[in-house]
Amino acid sequence: MQQQPTLALKQITVTVNPRKYFDPAQMEELTASVREKGVIQPVIVRTLADGGFALVAGGRRYKAAMAAHGEHYEIPVVVKEIDEVEAKQLAIIENVQRADMSPAEEAIAAAEQVGLCKGDRDEVARIFGWTRTTLDKRLALMNCSAGVLEALTTRTILLGHAELLAALPKETQDKLLPVIVKEGKPVAEVKKTIEQVACSLAAAIFDKTDCAGCQHNSSNQGEMFGESISTGNCTNRTCFNEKTEKQLEAVATGLRDDYPVVRIVRAGDNHTRIQLAVEGPKGVGEEQAKACHACQNYGAAVSGLPDSTGKVYKGQCFDTVCNMKMVAKQLQAAKAAAAPKIDAKADAKAGATAKAPAKAGSAKPSTTSNPPATVVAESDRIKTYRVALWRKALRREVGSNPALAQRYLLAMALAGHSRCVDDSSLKGIWEKLTDEKITTNDVAKTAEAVVSADDEKVAHALTGIAVSAIQGLDVHQLTGLCRHHRLDLTRHWKLCKEFLELITKSEMMVVADELGIRAALGEEFKKVFGKSKAEVIEALLAVKDFDYTGKIPKILKF
Repeated sequence: MQQQPTLALKQITVTVNPRKYFDPAQMEELTASVREKGVIQPVIVRTLADGGFALVAGGRRYKAAMAAHGEHYEIPVVVKEIDEVEAKQLAIIENVQRADMSPAEEAIAAAEQVGLCKGDRDEVARIFGWTRTTLDKRLALMNCSAGVLEALTTRTILLGHAELLAALPKETQDKLLPVIVKEGKPVAEVKKTIEQVACSLAAAIFDKTDCAGCQHNSSNQGEMFGESISTGNCTNRTCFNEKTEKQLEAVATGLRDDYPVVRIVRAGDNHTRIQLAVEGPKGVGEEQAKACHACQNYGAAVSGLPDSTGKVYKGQCFDTVCNMKMVAKQLQAAKAAAAPKIDAKADAKAGATAKAPAKAGSAKPSTTSNPPATVVAESDRIKTYRVALWRKALRREVGSNPALAQRYLLAMALAGHSRCVDDSSLKGIWEKLTDEKITTNDVAKTAEAVVSADDEKVAHALTGIAVSAIQGLDVHQLTGLCRHHRLDLTRHWKLCKEFLELITKSEMMVVADELGIRAALGEEFKKVFGKSKAEVIEALLAVKDFDYTGKIPKILKF
């Protein structure tokens, strides 16, 4: 029987544990058991790049073993070859599946998993073995303040308290929490208190013109009834929420011309986005940041949270896993760039008097391992636009060269693509050239008309057929023919309004970099992109003394 591998506790690095609270009584019992019998169930660890190990699951056993035996204790382990993202997922799932995890810890773990799954709540519910309703209820707790979540984790308040408090702004929660704890207020009494502070019209983000004369406005209720809640509140929660949602969507719609993705964020979406940073410990580097601006996961978030409803957060990355990897690459690149400097100091300290000659072909270490900046994302609209451009340009060039058109037509026929020209198109071409309408399917009768036509008309007809066949080629075959022809798109296209309207403002920045427009605008560049999309397009097409000829974005090339 193979022996269970072990590691000394001091060899294991403890990372973030989804479980924050460890019941003192339970931990004391576990520590006593470990002191007497040792750790029987292995903990899960993963290997690190430097050869060390990081704890993935088994935090309670680790803590108990450390308390009972100290850092030299050999604890049984299962080593997993997984990366940081997979480790986090495994730790979350392992903890959630344990019955004694608090609802607050479950909420935090669920929110992190939603982030790792790019916002797919149905997938998270499947992974956790929860219903979608259970997941949504737990995620709603993420609107609780840190103090409320901690109180729920330590069993100071009940789940019902936290669910009620989650409907309030965080500062209000923090004011009510000490009162609830000190006075031991039951859930029913807290509910009554919250009803008094809900739906403040002062905090509404929508137009309140219609609210002035509404019967649900508490200011009007005070005039009608002897008893009423404080003025300035809406007692029709449904109407209030519907108007808020409509305004949130209006704000989001206004941003969709500027960013590839715009989302309204809710409670539980905390880990589905991150602010894109260029520099610092969470920075991705300048080149990668340019690439990110053209990514379909880059955009803006509109807050649907009670304490920041309607607030817009620009420059958001909605692929947190990718962002984590890009930040790691940037840190590695920075570390690699700094390594030679450290070696130079060591050499000087050792009394080195001369530098070793550089090896042939050696180069300075790269300051970044990030990929070069991309261009515009390949959306369906862009794909349709560029394929139409390729067809139009190739047809124009082939149509002006009858001899070449005939050879291309022969090539398409020999390659089995004769079907690219349908009967109606072919008959239309012939009728236009000869004023003769083909009305029969009889080959012999049709041959009479074709044989009697002069050579020039036949040549024109073949050219027309070739041009029509190009229109019918599938994209793969079209791309190959364009490459063979060495089609020069600069003769057929230059920057235009039609193209710019297909992309977002953030993507326009990438195009401006690529074509040299940013450099031409100089200090005016930032001012231009502070305007509306329509104004940006107008400005990009009217740069003084800028030559647009011969400049093609990479996204339009084949």
